Amino acid sequence: MTTLRMAAVAAEFGRDLEEDFQIAERLIKEAREEGVRLLALPEACLGGYLLSLNDSADLDEGPPTLALDGPEIRRLAALAGEMTVVAGYCEAAGDARYNSVVCVTGDGVLGNHRKVHQPLSEDASYASGDRFHAFDTPVGRIGMMICYDKAFPESARALALDGAQIGVCVSAWPGARTNASADLEQDRWKRRFDLFDRARALENQIVWLSANQAGTFGSLRFVGSAKVVDPGGEVLADTGVAAGIAVAELDVVQALETARRSMGHLRDRRPETYDLATGAVTA
Repeated sequence: MTTLRMAAVAAEFGRDLEEDFQIAERLIKEAREEGVRLLALPEACLGGYLLSLNDSADLDEGPPTLALDGPEIRRLAALAGEMTVVAGYCEAAGDARYNSVVCVTGDGVLGNHRKVHQPLSEDASYASGDRFHAFDTPVGRIGMMICYDKAFPESARALALDGAQIGVCVSAWPGARTNASADLEQDRWKRRFDLFDRARALENQIVWLSANQAGTFGSLRFVGSAKVVDPGGEVLADTGVAAGIAVAELDVVQALETARRSMGHLRDRRPETYDLATGAVTA
């Protein structure tokens, strides 16, 4: 039996890139001391997220843009060392900027994903990605997504069909914008965040890591709630709404085999019945 110790982070990050790196270094060191081999940091942890999701209010110049092959990502890889680390950043690519997440080890970049689904006014600040794909790492085959991506079942399903054993979703998921609860634990957007995490793991029978921003930034109040979920949709570790690290240990291969032994959700699919173009599904 080969177990994997993995962790997802809830933490507060801002515009100061050097300060963000100091926070990331501390979290990586803490995780390493706990024997963690796979660590997920939040969306936009390198340079911070947007100050607001309104169309025009509270806007600044946005996070600093970083090149995938630039010195900042190399610095992150050096911090990762023997660990596999996933972290969100603002990616510069030509004239476009993307809300992206990168997976690194000390050997360099293993994978990169550009956020596909953009909520509210996020498309005013970022271009959109156009694909989901899984990739191999020292800790297993991983698929990545960002925040609102997980609200769409097709996102995680595409990764699972591409062989992802572990789904990693990094977020800057805030509490509700209207009728907000004073108690984040009771916030309806927090409940949605948690439901999506458990549903995406269960329906695809994969391990799921969910990292999120914590605290506040601009007009946004983040729900934290970083967690590790098993292929049966059970939460193995959770930070709650506070900042922290959710750590869990699991034999990933065995867990997937056990979950899929009798009812295999990927195996038992009938894709020929799902195609709207064939007329098989009608309103």
